[in-house]
Amino acid sequence: MKEFQNTKKIIRTKHNCVIIYYIQIMIKQILSKEIRDYIKNNPKSVLLDVRTEEEWNSDGKPDGEKIALKTHFLTIQFADKTFNQNFIEAFKKLNVEKDHEILAMCMGGVRSQAAAELLTNEGYNCLNISDGFLGNSENLGWKNSGLPYK
Repeated sequence: MKEFQNTKKIIRTKHNCVIIYYIQIMIKQILSKEIRDYIKNNPKSVLLDVRTEEEWNSDGKPDGEKIALKTHFLTIQFADKTFNQNFIEAFKKLNVEKDHEILAMCMGGVRSQAAAELLTNEGYNCLNISDGFLGNSENLGWKNSGLPYK
């Protein structure tokens, strides 16, 4: 597991304003292939998939319940690339306890990093699944690592 810090984020709001900010938070990074072992040692883990509805419909959804991992779906950035202004508020309505580990996931690990940073700022314990659902040039991702999906 790796940790990153000093991340520059650029967010485009629904009014087409650009917000640039720097966060100096360390977010633990986990690969999909490490998840089974991680949740065995951390049974209070939940999965948060922050991809778009279009991605869930075209690429599939993780089926975390099959490996005893409660799974939530909440978009952080819409298909038109606008940021979900209600992300934090909507997440709080999921009633995830702050003593749970949140494993944030998107397609390849970028949006989930932003989600993990935002939720960490709210007092949650977050990890970023750095290879996401589909993987990247270095790692396979959830779907190609033998983890359940539908």
